[in-house]
Amino acid sequence: MGEATYEERREREARFHDQWAADIRPDNTLVDETFTAPTAIENRYILEQFGDVKGKRVLDYGCGAAEGAIYLAKLGARVVGVDVSPGMLASAQKLAAHHGVEIETRRVEGDGIPAANQEFDLVYGNGVLHHVDLRLARPELARVMKPTGTGCFIEPLTYNPVIDVYRRLADTTRTADEKPLSFEDVELFRQNFGEVTHKEFWLSTLSVFLKFFLVDRVHPREERYWKKIYTDAERLKWFFEPLRKVDEALLERVPFLGRLCWTTVITVRQPRG
Repeated sequence: MGEATYEERREREARFHDQWAADIRPDNTLVDETFTAPTAIENRYILEQFGDVKGKRVLDYGCGAAEGAIYLAKLGARVVGVDVSPGMLASAQKLAAHHGVEIETRRVEGDGIPAANQEFDLVYGNGVLHHVDLRLARPELARVMKPTGTGCFIEPLTYNPVIDVYRRLADTTRTADEKPLSFEDVELFRQNFGEVTHKEFWLSTLSVFLKFFLVDRVHPREERYWKKIYTDAERLKWFFEPLRKVDEALLERVPFLGRLCWTTVITVRQPRG
């Protein structure tokens, strides 16, 4: 069989996330903690990049249950969440109502983002770029961003062998078509944005995953570790905080070690197109 088309991949992603959405409950879905927990290091960094979001038009790209959109709405942003999964969009609206805020949701049904040219001041994405065709996504993200806008995206990197093992074990809690990013993928954003930077996270702190597997005896097929870092944040703080400081020192002195990190935050400005 030949390689799947982007439309086939999109439909598979939609079905997978619709099934996941059926299990989402607003009363046990964390929102604030994904930005305020000790382990929410990427999102806290993004808030620094965004600055004051009050009154800003924000796109949550590939919003899922829209924890990010809802938190930014609670800060006063006017947020639109887009996703291929109608089930996730329905869950997002229920979660927003549970938190007492309003967000707009739109379904992605083709190759483009359902938004006007230069509609958004800020674009946020958490774990979505490795699910999409970047050749199509990059120009679309540039198109919908205002000339003075900023986009920030949290993405997994492809290099660390520990994460590769984790992904193989977590085969039922992730989609078959997703592809972690390389630094070459990040550099290609320069075709569509005048300013592109990236910052890496989770080096020695990745030992949290080993703790989940070897000490807590939680299999990646049973629970998503990238959610567990928030639900267990306070219990992990004593273990996590010293390692986070080690990571900051190591990555500042030896930037090449960023290749072994779990995630990167890509920040883009000055859209072209």
